[in-house]
Amino acid sequence: MRVIGTVGMPGSGKSEAATVAANAGIPVLVMGDVIRQECRDRGLDPAQHHGRIAQALRDEHGPGAIAHQSLPIIEDHLTDATTVLVDGIRSDVEVTTFRDAFGDDFTLVHVSAPRELREARIEDRDRPGDTDGEPLDAREDRERGFGMDDAIDLADVRIENTDSLDAFHDAVRDLLAADTPHTEVPDNHD
Repeated sequence: MRVIGTVGMPGSGKSEAATVAANAGIPVLVMGDVIRQECRDRGLDPAQHHGRIAQALRDEHGPGAIAHQSLPIIEDHLTDATTVLVDGIRSDVEVTTFRDAFGDDFTLVHVSAPRELREARIEDRDRPGDTDGEPLDAREDRERGFGMDDAIDLADVRIENTDSLDAFHDAVRDLLAADTPHTEVPDNHD
């Protein structure tokens, strides 16, 4: 059993890592989907209220609320799969929740890229809320407020996403194929 979590600032490549995992047949839990579902359950448009509901869940149920809501989904995936990728960890409390639940079978991967590159990627992708929603500075400030920087500091592995998309996909595939959960992966292939 392996649970691989990704952490990184908006536009760093977490969703691309999730796509590589999904294409390899690995179940992916997107923590943002938990928030989007909560928005719909409350009768709200996720594109307009995602950030507010993410904060509300944490206010109502504690800083690990989204991770706790994710645990049964991950455990369900693990009945049929040996590896699950969790996309979009936002805080050190969430990291602790997953480490408490999965122990040494949990690996946290920091996906990183410089701000200018992330900003360009966000402008280029066609995702609801990216261009018509919250500005990048506000998103980063909100996520840092959740404890993103502390979560990044807890990462077991770092993948620098500054090279080509193919090189990044190769680095993620190497991580997914590693024999041990904490195998270091080089910062992109040359």
